[in-house]
Amino acid sequence: MKKHTVSTLLNMKNKEKITSMTAYDYTSAKILDSVGIDMLLVGDSLGMVMQGQSDTLPVTVDEMIYHTKMVKRGISQAFLVVDLPFGSCDTVDDGVRNAVRIIKETGADAVKLESADEVILEIVRKLRLRGVNSIGHIGLQPQYVNTMGGYKINKYSDVERIKAEAIALEKAGAMMVVLEGMVSECAAEVTKAVSIPTIGIGAGVECDGQVLVFHDAFGLYSDMLPKFVKRYANLKEIVAAAATEYINEVKASTFPNDDYSYKSK
Repeated sequence: MKKHTVSTLLNMKNKEKITSMTAYDYTSAKILDSVGIDMLLVGDSLGMVMQGQSDTLPVTVDEMIYHTKMVKRGISQAFLVVDLPFGSCDTVDDGVRNAVRIIKETGADAVKLESADEVILEIVRKLRLRGVNSIGHIGLQPQYVNTMGGYKINKYSDVERIKAEAIALEKAGAMMVVLEGMVSECAAEVTKAVSIPTIGIGAGVECDGQVLVFHDAFGLYSDMLPKFVKRYANLKEIVAAAATEYINEVKASTFPNDDYSYKSK
């Protein structure tokens, strides 16, 4: 499989759905890359599913770089995207500096920024001039959970605002936009309004692609389960059963037996 680039992903709009999932380490990235995932996102969701935080806000740029380096080693064809975490884009200079640093130190293909306010739009413009791909993220924005008063779904009455934000991000130079937590009719209209691909998460089937959190999709994280998450496997139960078997065998001195032991003869 050939390496996915900006061109290949842009050309998939209206032709083929884009598949994406989060990854935070070498092993999960290698598995997803090997089965042909189009795009991997090192999301600041790692704060919740990897660190046990209650939200994404404590995640730092250094932590994003650490996890992205691991993911990069596991992929050969997927397009690699990294979240700019909370507080890293407070000013235009901050956002540009942090984005460039992430790309330089990790070899990622793009960064993702939440919101479409004037600061974010200007960061997107400047990143394009500096050769850095950027992806927008609008609708439900986890980094704004405190000001939004929780994780709230955007209604159809929000469609004109969200459409305007998507169009502004495209004009600023974003190569793609994530649509999170909105009614499907809204996401469908936004998708038609822009020429760049839209990636949905809790935004219905009409988006140009979909993204899910690895630990949600495979049943490893159970602290919360949004309506839009389909569990394709329940690895938590499988691992728990296997771990219980291991504990029982060690307690009973049946592991390690001769098959798993070194002998002098």
